[in-house]
Amino acid sequence: MQIGMIGLGKMGFNLALNLANNHHSVYGFDESSDARNRANENGIHIVESIDQMLINMQSPRVVWVMVPAGKPSEIVIEKLLEKMKADDIVIDGGNANYKDSIRRAALAEEKGIHFLDVGTSGGILGANQGACLMIGGRQEIFERIEPIFKSVSTQDGYLYAGESGSGHFLKMVHNGIEYGFMQAIGEGFQVLNQSQYDFDLAKIAAVWNNGSVIRSWLMELMESAFQKDARLEKIRGMVASSGEAKWTVETALDLEVPVPIIALSLMMRNQSLEEDSFSAKVVAALRNEFGGHRVLRK
Repeated sequence: MQIGMIGLGKMGFNLALNLANNHHSVYGFDESSDARNRANENGIHIVESIDQMLINMQSPRVVWVMVPAGKPSEIVIEKLLEKMKADDIVIDGGNANYKDSIRRAALAEEKGIHFLDVGTSGGILGANQGACLMIGGRQEIFERIEPIFKSVSTQDGYLYAGESGSGHFLKMVHNGIEYGFMQAIGEGFQVLNQSQYDFDLAKIAAVWNNGSVIRSWLMELMESAFQKDARLEKIRGMVASSGEAKWTVETALDLEVPVPIIALSLMMRNQSLEEDSFSAKVVAALRNEFGGHRVLRK
């Protein structure tokens, strides 16, 4: 199939490669010339503007948006809804607030344009080799382009979640859980690091990931991080918050659901901006391992 990819950063670039490797014809655009050049060198058809992308593509067009949530995605999606035609499809694969996705789907529907909100997980590796996708929107539109999602997902790694907003709602809660997982791992390794024993933390992560109850991809990434920097001495324990856990906590308050672990993990990220703890170093290292998120070097 023919697909436009807007946003060729860490996730968008790797999704574009994944699509191309699965025999889709991909047109890529990014505001950054460096990002466009890198994609072009890797076989992606590059265009110089969104207008050029839409002109080059056959109708009905499918455009996948992978730009940061908030103002950047608002600008791009507004432009697409202005320029696209009835029966075209917009896929928002960024970490948008599900309420924005509901609003955007309604605006698109007024123009006969279809809108799918797609929560995207699996980090850079998943985007390139097999993502986990949570898809919201009209079911008949999902089914129409389901081969796209199947081709770029890991086995059994995509789900039609329901009506508009449900895909990003799932990703929001997923990321809230992720915050809690990483905080627990960070606190546990801080206890190990400050104990009287001279533990090899990389070896501990390795053995815990072989048969233990807490084995996971995060533990694999923890082993990788400790192999590169045995005591994480090269990075600062400062961890940014991208928004999803905050939205999860706010939604939980509206639903009167207690989420103390997720709420505290969010507070600990805020606290990490003021303190330089080992647990925060662990979380920062994990985010860098799976998502390429920036860490502050000492």
